[in-house]
Amino acid sequence: MYLTRWPSSTRHIVKATAVAIGLLMLLGLLGATGRDAMSDWYRTHALVLRQSLISGLLIGGVYSLAALGLTLIFGVLGILNFAHGTLMVLGMYLAYLLFAHLHIDPYLSLVLTIPALLLVGAVIQLVVINRIMTAPAHNQLVLTLGLALLLENLFLAAFGAEPRAIRSSYTSANLFVGDTLISLPRVYAFVIALLLGGLIYIVLTRTDFGKAIRAVAQDREGAALVGIDVASVQMMTFGLGAAAAGAAGTVIMPFFTVTPTTGATFNITAFVVVVLGGMGNVPGAMLGGILIGLVEALSAAFLPGSAKQLGVFVVFILILLFRPSGLLGKGRNA
Repeated sequence: MYLTRWPSSTRHIVKATAVAIGLLMLLGLLGATGRDAMSDWYRTHALVLRQSLISGLLIGGVYSLAALGLTLIFGVLGILNFAHGTLMVLGMYLAYLLFAHLHIDPYLSLVLTIPALLLVGAVIQLVVINRIMTAPAHNQLVLTLGLALLLENLFLAAFGAEPRAIRSSYTSANLFVGDTLISLPRVYAFVIALLLGGLIYIVLTRTDFGKAIRAVAQDREGAALVGIDVASVQMMTFGLGAAAAGAAGTVIMPFFTVTPTTGATFNITAFVVVVLGGMGNVPGAMLGGILIGLVEALSAAFLPGSAKQLGVFVVFILILLFRPSGLLGKGRNA
């Protein structure tokens, strides 16, 4: 779903006005505070700034993986999946169950949660999503939202409302780089998320299945004419998107807690990342995840706790105003 672009003259006027206001504010700030004051501010907040940048970078990798699944589903099926965050929560609960009852490390449990979410996603697409592929967009949105509410209530009935967490020998492990604290579980999650994201990208660009996915995304009828089973590709693509969400949920469990409604927060973040990078753009999702992670961490460090999402939504609004096709999106008319 793309916003109608403003007339060229209007866009240029708005952009020029915004840039001018920003420069005036910056010059006013520098003039009012001076270099010494800015230097004092940096010395006072340097540690917090470095800590926030590292934390934002690490969680941004996980956001990238979650958004990658969402942008993949949109790019191929053309559906905005409002149940995506809930599928991520399903991966979190599966990791929790495997650890609590079978003592399987959450990172090792990826070999089970990824196939499980792949299967769940494929079944959802075949049984539910496939029936509304040609329905109006608002019908698709309502259906995926209803699916999210259904899964949330199933989680509530099965696990209750209390937060669940995984605590192992390394969940509180840290290392110091100078005076900056780095959480090892976040490093592991970041590395695994980037590896999985890179693997998905290789599949999309270097394999026959990836070529089929890209062909269906560009032209379903043309893909069908050359012998591609469009229905199977759509089913597996939704499964792959769900698997990416489940993997993202799994890797954050050592330093995160999960409740039945956790998916709503991740859903919003994933949509912001996808819009920032460009709807249907895989590299854009990876870049957008990193940027949103950094913005979120810096907002949490320098804004009141209740306003920590403010920076994320400011970025979201600016992108919608000045670059509705996303940072790496090519854009298309509504």
